[in-house]
Order: sequence, then structure tokens, then C-alpha cells
Amino acid sequence: MTTLLVIAKQPLPGRVKTRLTPPFTPEEAASLAEAALADTLAAAALVPADRHVLVLDGEPGPWLPPGFEVVPQAAGGLDVRLAAAFASCSGPALLIGMDTPQVTPDLLAPSLRWGTHDAWFGPAADGGFWALGLASPAPALLLGVPMSAPDTGAVQYRRLRRAGLRIGDLPVLRDVDNAEDARLVASETPGTRFAALHRALTATPAGARA
Repeated sequence: MTTLLVIAKQPLPGRVKTRLTPPFTPEEAASLAEAALADTLAAAALVPADRHVLVLDGEPGPWLPPGFEVVPQAAGGLDVRLAAAFASCSGPALLIGMDTPQVTPDLLAPSLRWGTHDAWFGPAADGGFWALGLASPAPALLLGVPMSAPDTGAVQYRRLRRAGLRIGDLPVLRDVDNAEDARLVASETPGTRFAALHRALTATPAGARA
């Protein structure tokens, strides 16, 4: 049974995308986070997995499409929470976050094909990773990996290689962490909810964000 996991925080002001503030207000940053999450979930819903699971810190809202199981995040650091998400799966699983609204079903679908790969890895432009897939979920592969560090992705990738896994490489994507990331991602994917909201928030000189 294949599982597509999306790990996310409830998009509440002051709790998400705090590095967007300033130049955005906490409410605007939360709205951008909600748009990014909605885009991500919409893409994930179209991927042919047996289970679609939202691993959520907080409560679901109207941005949640049908067809998703919602489970709470485990307590602990991000490595512990990611490991727990994989531990809840009984077969191959792919995990993504909510910071890449540019993700598409076509980008995700190949990473649920396991014939010649034991793992899939999607590096992020900031040195982290936006996707991790494991044919046989092994939580120990994540425990102890330093998260939110410049070498997070490199350390995680070495863990996979040292385990002898055959790794499929996904494209590098940019996480939306700061205002420049938001501008670049919005310009690259103009048809997303995220891009539409970003345009609305920055449409006038008074609303322009650096």
C-alpha cells in the first residue's frame, strides 16, 4: 500500500511563515502559507497513491480537500516528527512539506514507482529537502539528522547512500521561506493560488514587498 504524506502546520498568524514578516504582516504571511498548503494538497490529491495523509500540527480547515486522512504530528524535533510519519506507514511512502506550492502531480507521480528505486530524494535550493520517499519506511534513517541547517539535505542523502539504497533523484525546488523565495516561486508558477495571492498582496507600490 503506497502512502503520500504531507506534513504541515495549521496556517495561523504568528505560527507559520514567520520569516516572511516583515515585509508581510503575520496575517498576510499566514494567508500565503494557507495558499501554499492548498496548492500542495491539490497536487497531492491527484497523485495515484493508496493513501493520502496530512500529518498536521493544528486543526484542519476549509483548505483541506476530500480524500485525506488527517493525523497529528508527533511531539519532538522535526527529525522525530518525520520519522514518526514514516513509522505510521505499512508500505512505500513519499513525504513532502507545505513549502513548495509549485509542486505538480506529474512531478510527484514517478516517485511512487518503486521497481528500480529504494528511495526518492528531492533537494531544496536552501540545502534542505522538499521530498523524501522510502520503499520500506525506516524511521531510523531520519533520526538525528540536523534539520533547518545548510547541510540538512546532504546529511540525509548520505544516510540513504550509506544504507545501500538505490536513490531516485527529484528536481531541486525552492522552499518558500522568505520574501525573495515567495517572489521567485510566484513568478515561476503564475497559475497557482499562491501566485495569485502574492500578486494581490504586492499589486500596488504601497503593497510592494522587497
